Amino acid sequence: MDKTSPPRLTEKERRVLRLAQEDLPDSLTPYADMAASAGMTEDEVLALLRSLKESGIIRRFGASLWHQRAGFSHNAMVAWKAAPEEADEAGRRAAEHPLVSHAYYRPSPSPDWPYALYTMIHTRSPEECAAVVAELAARTSLRDYAVLESLRELKKISMAYF
Repeated sequence: MDKTSPPRLTEKERRVLRLAQEDLPDSLTPYADMAASAGMTEDEVLALLRSLKESGIIRRFGASLWHQRAGFSHNAMVAWKAAPEEADEAGRRAAEHPLVSHAYYRPSPSPDWPYALYTMIHTRSPEECAAVVAELAARTSLRDYAVLESLRELKKISMAYF
């Protein structure tokens, strides 16, 4: 694919991408539902999405969970003090926890903020969140951290291409 010009999409590709940039149908057969809306078969939709990803036209396709709607009303970003040599292992171990949705390493540019490893935790209560933080500290070498509790969600949208 030429990186300087936009890709030329077929009408079928456009139909599927329009549907893919919306919320997935809330059913046991979301791809079959998308296919019915696009006038295609489920296999055609899946093959088309796979092809678009393999060609680089789309980078990823996945679902986003609205954790509040699923009952996870308490959320916190935990910033951990982590040396570069321990970050990969600690991050991998933290990401294994079922209530951790994100774990990433971002070195701090400031000595005033010594934290470099971040985990996003979704729980049903502040007490459950504190228990998860304690579990993460127990399963990793990390001990120094700051809990940044979510007050409200400001933005959560998917990309819209057309």
